[in-house]
Amino acid sequence: MILALSEMKDRLHKESKMGSLREKMQEIEREEILHALAENEWVMARAARKLGITERMIGYKIKKYGIRKEGESQDAREHGGIIMNSSH
Repeated sequence: MILALSEMKDRLHKESKMGSLREKMQEIEREEILHALAENEWVMARAARKLGITERMIGYKIKKYGIRKEGESQDAREHGGIIMNSSH
Protein backbone atom coordinates (compact mmCIF):
# COMPACT_ATOMS: atom_id res chain seq x y z
CA MET A 1 0.00 0.00 0.00
CA ILE A 2 1.49 3.30 -1.09
CA LEU A 3 0.31 6.50 0.54
CA ALA A 4 0.57 9.97 -0.91
CA LEU A 5 2.49 12.48 1.20
CA SER A 6 -0.74 14.33 2.07
CA GLU A 7 -2.34 11.06 3.27
CA MET A 8 0.67 10.33 5.45
CA LYS A 9 0.49 13.81 6.97
CA ASP A 10 -3.24 13.34 7.66
CA ARG A 11 -2.61 10.00 9.40
CA LEU A 12 0.21 11.41 11.50
CA HIS A 13 -1.95 14.39 12.47
CA LYS A 14 -4.82 12.11 13.55
CA GLU A 15 -2.48 9.86 15.53
CA SER A 16 -0.87 12.82 17.30
CA LYS A 17 -4.31 14.16 18.26
CA MET A 18 -5.28 10.80 19.77
CA GLY A 19 -2.36 10.82 22.20
CA SER A 20 -0.36 7.92 23.46
CA LEU A 21 -1.77 4.94 25.31
CA ARG A 22 0.01 6.16 28.45
CA GLU A 23 -1.69 9.57 28.18
CA LYS A 24 -5.09 7.96 27.69
CA MET A 25 -4.59 5.68 30.69
CA GLN A 26 -3.50 8.60 32.86
CA GLU A 27 -6.57 10.61 31.85
CA ILE A 28 -8.84 7.66 32.66
CA GLU A 29 -7.11 7.19 36.03
CA ARG A 30 -7.43 10.90 36.83
CA GLU A 31 -11.13 10.89 35.96
CA GLU A 32 -11.76 7.78 38.09
CA ILE A 33 -10.01 9.38 41.07
CA LEU A 34 -12.05 12.57 40.66
CA HIS A 35 -15.25 10.53 40.43
CA ALA A 36 -14.40 8.48 43.55
CA LEU A 37 -13.52 11.62 45.50
CA ALA A 38 -16.75 13.36 44.50
CA GLU A 39 -18.81 10.27 45.37
CA ASN A 40 -17.16 10.12 48.79
CA GLU A 41 -17.42 13.80 49.72
CA TRP A 42 -13.69 14.26 49.04
CA VAL A 43 -12.74 11.95 51.90
CA MET A 44 -9.52 10.41 50.68
CA ALA A 45 -9.73 7.21 52.77
CA ARG A 46 -13.18 6.32 51.45
CA ALA A 47 -12.28 7.18 47.85
CA ALA A 48 -9.16 5.00 48.11
CA ARG A 49 -11.21 2.07 49.43
CA LYS A 50 -13.68 2.46 46.56
CA LEU A 51 -10.82 2.36 44.06
CA GLY A 52 -9.10 -0.55 45.81
CA ILE A 53 -5.90 1.37 46.50
CA THR A 54 -4.19 2.65 49.65
CA GLU A 55 -4.56 6.15 51.08
CA ARG A 56 -0.88 6.67 50.40
CA MET A 57 -1.35 5.76 46.73
CA ILE A 58 -4.37 8.00 46.22
CA GLY A 59 -2.46 10.83 47.92
CA TYR A 60 0.42 10.32 45.51
CA LYS A 61 -1.89 10.27 42.49
CA ILE A 62 -3.80 13.38 43.66
CA LYS A 63 -0.50 15.23 43.85
CA LYS A 64 0.73 13.73 40.55
CA TYR A 65 -2.36 14.86 38.64
CA GLY A 66 -2.71 18.19 40.48
CA ILE A 67 -6.24 17.34 41.60
CA ARG A 68 -7.90 20.11 43.61
CA LYS A 69 -11.40 20.51 44.91
CA GLU A 70 -13.07 23.59 43.46
CA GLY A 71 -13.76 26.36 45.97
CA GLU A 72 -11.43 24.90 48.58
CA SER A 73 -10.49 26.88 51.69
CA GLN A 74 -6.93 27.91 52.65
CA ASP A 75 -6.83 25.04 55.18
CA ALA A 76 -7.84 22.56 52.48
CA ARG A 77 -5.15 23.92 50.13
CA GLU A 78 -2.54 23.12 52.76
CA HIS A 79 -3.70 19.49 52.63
CA GLY A 80 -3.97 19.28 48.86
CA GLY A 81 -7.69 20.14 48.80
CA ILE A 82 -8.62 16.80 50.26
CA ILE A 83 -10.10 15.82 53.61
CA MET A 84 -7.52 13.49 55.05
CA ASN A 85 -9.92 11.41 57.14
CA SER A 86 -13.61 11.34 58.04
CA SER A 87 -13.12 12.99 61.45
CA HIS A 88 -12.78 16.51 59.89
